[in-house]
Amino acid sequence: MLNLVLSLLVLAAFALIAGAFILFRRGFRKQAGLMVVAALVALLNVAIWTIPDSQGRAPVNTATTEGIGE
Repeated sequence: MLNLVLSLLVLAAFALIAGAFILFRRGFRKQAGLMVVAALVALLNVAIWTIPDSQGRAPVNTATTEGIGE
């Protein structure tokens, strides 16, 4: 279940970036900038959950083995 949520979060981030590009071209620069910031926050959250630590354990794997992400 957690893998599905992370996948949807990445797709939403890409949609935010695409929408920001469209808004930027139409002249809505502040809204486009905020959408890019929201997309970066979403991608950083995915990175935090998926990048392994120095011992090779990723939080997403630990969460699913403990029953959190099921």
